Amino acid sequence: MFVDIAKIKLKAGKGGNGSVAFRREKYIPMGGPAGGDGGNGGSVILVADEGLRTLMDFRYKRHYSAESGQDGRGKKQYGADGKDLYLKVPVGTLVKDEETGIVIFDLNTHNQQYVAAKGGRGGKGNVKFKSSTRRAPRFAQPGTKGEEREIILELKLLADVGLVGFPNVGKSTILASVTSAKPKIANYHFTTLKPNLGVVSIGEGHSYVLADIPGLIEGASEGAGLGLEFLRHVERTKLLLHVIDVSGQEGRDPVEDFYKINDELKQYSEKLPQKEQIIVLNKLDLPGAEDNVEIIKKELSDKYEIIEVSASTGRGLDELKKKAYERLVQIEDEVEFVDEEVVERLLEKRQKDTIVVTKEDGYYLAEGEFLERLVESTNFDDFESLSNFQKVLADKGVIERLREIGAKEGDLVSVCGVEFDFID
Repeated sequence: MFVDIAKIKLKAGKGGNGSVAFRREKYIPMGGPAGGDGGNGGSVILVADEGLRTLMDFRYKRHYSAESGQDGRGKKQYGADGKDLYLKVPVGTLVKDEETGIVIFDLNTHNQQYVAAKGGRGGKGNVKFKSSTRRAPRFAQPGTKGEEREIILELKLLADVGLVGFPNVGKSTILASVTSAKPKIANYHFTTLKPNLGVVSIGEGHSYVLADIPGLIEGASEGAGLGLEFLRHVERTKLLLHVIDVSGQEGRDPVEDFYKINDELKQYSEKLPQKEQIIVLNKLDLPGAEDNVEIIKKELSDKYEIIEVSASTGRGLDELKKKAYERLVQIEDEVEFVDEEVVERLLEKRQKDTIVVTKEDGYYLAEGEFLERLVESTNFDDFESLSNFQKVLADKGVIERLREIGAKEGDLVSVCGVEFDFID
């Protein structure tokens, strides 16, 4: 089954907690702090694999989690890092932010990697909090949470040349004739329900990838038929072979068909009509074809190169292969534009620690992910740990914010569920 779009949820591993421990050895009954750090959480990493052709694996499994880091232990032993989770995707996969639709990465080369969800940082053990004034810290730092993200994977085939045109104009027959691909071919519309790829060989060391893009119809850019699903694959191609049924056997106007297809391309994306095109007049072996050839040449030959072929007899196909290759080598490669500044702002917004301080029903609330971690790491029965807690609140501006909204000596304040009296 060909699947070219998938929405998945990723959860990186949590960092392990730092340990609170002290040396307890013979002859050293009151040793110093010896709590080790927690291990870092595993990340979720996308890897481009040229051996894959579809996103089908992500159709049935939508949630992926990396391993969490282990907690630190006594005797200054560090917790092991969580294993990274590697997810293979086809070359040509775009990674989009689910919420905004922004393209955040383009996996366009084999073995290229992207860290889609970063693992949490391991917490520090109490040995890291020892100082000249704090000889026996009885608190440690918890590990941070791993990133959780929902992303969209969108596959755009990496083909050099794309065959476009209305259904049943002979694109699949051309692909089968000039490559070793074996697409399904029959005399009815929408035979091709998925893109087919083939390699066109021009000689030793000279070849290119040709894609048979399923037949477009009017309204494709608005989602009619299978239009939107397949128009995205045209975006990657460097050169378009616009195939026209020059026989007019189905009562169609070949010139009108040409303009309709280009209009659909333009409606979908402004850059598609700007791609180089070679017009391929197919089915020359059928009655009435020669008359239409002259009409099309008169209308379009001053703007486009036109090649006459018959896919069923093989006429003109060698010329088509060579002409396409000659044009290809003159066209620069395209890579999906990723706005690094926009992506950076998006990541900063996601990673930013927010602290919210509010007043409700006569008491004050201070909440946020950072404060949750602070509460988890504080031993409220230990004076030094409590002093560190208060210092961090002051350094982060929480105390000042409480003053601004009216907190006075003795007022009740709750920090992530831990209540105490406000002391100015």
